[in-house]
Amino acid sequence: MKIKKIDHIGIAVKNLEESLKTWKDLFGAKVGMIEKIEERGIKVAHLEFEEGPTVELVASLGKDSPVEKYIEKRGEGIHHFSLLVEEIEKVMEELKDKGVQFIQERPQKGAEGSLIAFIHPSHLKGVLLELKEKGEGGSG
Repeated sequence: MKIKKIDHIGIAVKNLEESLKTWKDLFGAKVGMIEKIEERGIKVAHLEFEEGPTVELVASLGKDSPVEKYIEKRGEGIHHFSLLVEEIEKVMEELKDKGVQFIQERPQKGAEGSLIAFIHPSHLKGVLLELKEKGEGGSG
């Protein structure tokens, strides 16, 4: 199994534009790609720093979005951590063989053309962990 690095930390926010301004003003974060992912009901913005993982601000596009439901239940804040992997389907199979349950059976489309899959938080003491395989031309 090839885990390359922590790719990003996802933060659920109600107002993406307001949150972007706060991160830029307070910490000088550079705003990278901002992208709507309609099939997942979210809009994401990537904040970049000189080193380390990026911060991914995640906002809902509507009431049916999992992020909207997350914010209603837990409020704004850290939503997930993401690990950059090679061959996501192979990594998923290896983890399934170890008894790990995923929220979805197959990888789904993520930001920047990536493939992603979420490990059910019950395996990691309530932490939602995303596996991400970089897409063509994506950062990471």
